[in-house]
Amino acid sequence: MTLNVLFAGKAERWPYYQGPLNEAFKALGIDAHLATDIAPDQVDYIVYAPNSDLKDFTPYIRAKAVLNLWAGVEGIVGNKTLTIPLTRMVDAGLTQGMIEWVCGHTIRHHLGMDQHIVNPTHQWAPSPPPLAWDRSVVVFGMGELGSACASVLAKFGFNVSGWSRSEKFVDRVTSLHGPDGLKTALEKAKIAILLLPDTPATNNTFDADALEMMPEGAIIINPGRGPLIDDEALLVALDSNHIAHATLDTFRVEPLPENHPYWTHPNVTVTPHVAAETRPKHSSLTIAENIRRGEVGEPFLHLVDRGVGY
Repeated sequence: MTLNVLFAGKAERWPYYQGPLNEAFKALGIDAHLATDIAPDQVDYIVYAPNSDLKDFTPYIRAKAVLNLWAGVEGIVGNKTLTIPLTRMVDAGLTQGMIEWVCGHTIRHHLGMDQHIVNPTHQWAPSPPPLAWDRSVVVFGMGELGSACASVLAKFGFNVSGWSRSEKFVDRVTSLHGPDGLKTALEKAKIAILLLPDTPATNNTFDADALEMMPEGAIIINPGRGPLIDDEALLVALDSNHIAHATLDTFRVEPLPENHPYWTHPNVTVTPHVAAETRPKHSSLTIAENIRRGEVGEPFLHLVDRGVGY
């Protein structure tokens, strides 16, 4: 039987996904009709991006799952019309992209590369950084992406800790968890990497009190979610030099408004949400595998827990 698979993403993304998705279906022997305009009561699976125009899932009475193209599901997880399984995107390409972005900016700040790349006064001022094992790096959020980044940073030699709600174990990474562990993590974080999910429980995790606990001159790197940070509190901490620099890839409002103070602050780097972009070639394989699983009765990969929000 031919499966009807609806692509429910922005129209401009369709040309990028159409070919890779069909190739992935073919590779797994899935007979699928992939389109953007299938009658709702005929749809078997929905390939979804949360910025899609599709918000009401009630008419999709035959659909077996919604397969999210993004790692983040905060834009859909609370949708009361969605009662079928929801999966989030975890794939090798997305993970590798995050590792590259996080490690690149961590090493940039560790080595103090900015002062050499931008040196308008042509000062010859040798100031070697500490070695990696003397630099305390804390990854906040030890899910798939956080654990992968922490593992690679530990292999570089950094003194890495990972904080999460519940205890997680990664080789060569110190495990911290729960409220008591959060205080310890903040106090250790000379470089803080934010990879927590966006849930009511994580909103403003990095508020004024949390920032004050961090070491003087700490660095914040946020490729996770914009609402993790209290923006006003961070700007105050940057102005006082308690936080030396913030490299931010995600924001409460995207695109970041032109008049936002992050754009012009001398100690802020803005990147346009590129840390872990979903690549069609790799993400299509994950989508196809979940459809295969749905058809043979195997558990879906990366099923979202509605109770915790990810």
